[in-house]
Amino acid sequence: MKLSARNMLKGTVTEVESGTVNCVVKVDIGGGQILSSMITMDACNDMGLKVGSEVYAIIKSSNVILGTM
Repeated sequence: MKLSARNMLKGTVTEVESGTVNCVVKVDIGGGQILSSMITMDACNDMGLKVGSEVYAIIKSSNVILGTM
């Protein structure tokens, strides 16, 4: 995966809060730091996100995008 965004933080999913349309995914990036990202339920399901999944938090401007390998 190649992206133009330069701010990529590897982490582990610690919590997935599912809603009707969106879900909030909490990611431990180490050092006691947790990031939260709100993504659609479709994206969450397509990526198979669950507690323990390894992801990359990709930060571009004011958005945080999650990616898996």
